[in-house]
Amino acid sequence: MTNHTTAAYGTPVGLRAIRAPVRDRLERVMEELGRIAVADFSMVNEVNDYLMKVPGKLFRPTLVLLASDIERKSPPSALTLAAVVELVHIATLVHDDAVDHSVLRRGMPTVNSVWSHQIAIIMGDYLYSRAVTELARLGDLEAVRVLASAANRMSVGEMRQLLAYDDVTYSEAEYFRLIDAKTASLMSAACELGALAGSPAHRLPLRRYGHALGMAFQITDDMLDYEGTESVTGKPAGLDLRGRKVTLPLVGALREMSPAEADQIRHLFTLVEPGDDEVESAIELVTRNGGLQYARHKAMEYANSAEAAIRALTPGPALDALRDAVLHVMNRSR
Repeated sequence: MTNHTTAAYGTPVGLRAIRAPVRDRLERVMEELGRIAVADFSMVNEVNDYLMKVPGKLFRPTLVLLASDIERKSPPSALTLAAVVELVHIATLVHDDAVDHSVLRRGMPTVNSVWSHQIAIIMGDYLYSRAVTELARLGDLEAVRVLASAANRMSVGEMRQLLAYDDVTYSEAEYFRLIDAKTASLMSAACELGALAGSPAHRLPLRRYGHALGMAFQITDDMLDYEGTESVTGKPAGLDLRGRKVTLPLVGALREMSPAEADQIRHLFTLVEPGDDEVESAIELVTRNGGLQYARHKAMEYANSAEAAIRALTPGPALDALRDAVLHVMNRSR
């Protein structure tokens, strides 16, 4: 088992290696997704087919299966739980794109841009309801409780995110509350659901691992807006700034900016449609004032917490893959 350290977070690990212990079952998760999401209404199935045309990275279902495999006792229900988690994730993305008026997701037109915002919202609701219905079919009330709690926190997170727009005074504490609800809640639930299925003795450490991993995941995702490229992220650089959204790199940099530099950022936030020059200048200001270094430091703290949470778990391929997932998250911006 590799001994990862803070310094080792510069070592990239691809998703292929993380998925390796559960690769065959991920294909069956996709089959479960199709089974659960099917409807007796053609419009729903049309949108479903579109959403499944380009599968996501299946990161969260992978976490479910790995967590269930710690004691090598993963039952068939883990496949359904993994599919349910991915269904909730897809529903969230569909809603996010509608709220943000996004036109692209993973290089493809979004549901709201192909059909309408109304259909996107209804479709997200449908996917949520199918996930809950499938959990009820399994008859595991504790699993229902875990996912329902995560879905509730995610909804609150979407409301919190509205406060992160147009407000350069948005605080670090508010940011962490946001990403705890928006991202960490579902990753935590994914790991906890996997534990409930196959590794119940490790439920608490796996839940803590998922939460810390989710926090690091969202911080690095927000860093990509400043240092990523569209070919890597599937989104134009500076998209958060163009939407006047405050994330941790900006929060950290604003503390170090001169009054004139801070005024430049405040001016950007008054523009309805900031131009490329304004956005590029803001990115340069955030970078020069240490915003990215500050955000990465915070992400590393959560990465360390994720590793610490599972340090005492049973050694094996599943645990190694969970540890590698931390490295993967920390290198998404490279």
